[in-house]
Amino acid sequence: MRNNLTETEVIIWAHIKNKKLGYKFRRQSSIDRYIVDFYCPKKKLVLEIDGGQHLEDKSILYDNKRTEYLNSLGIKVLRIYNNDVFDNIEGVIDKIKYELENTPQSR
Repeated sequence: MRNNLTETEVIIWAHIKNKKLGYKFRRQSSIDRYIVDFYCPKKKLVLEIDGGQHLEDKSILYDNKRTEYLNSLGIKVLRIYNNDVFDNIEGVIDKIKYELENTPQSR
């Protein structure tokens, strides 16, 4: 696990920590064999903050496999790109809020 968050992860964390959006998120959370950037257990929602390297073919294949696995556990994955965090943080937070409001609560 990484101890240091990236700049974009710091920005997202500032908006979601301490139940700022009404739900608890954990950062750098382990789910089976994967470590995800942020995880809301109550909503089974993962936030992955991705840089440009995630647009490379090898990364796309890995990310798709990982997302499929998490989906098989009933976990939804929301991918957020760094440039969206920098250019449209309000839109990113609105998207996270939408997902939280429209994802059934886990037991």
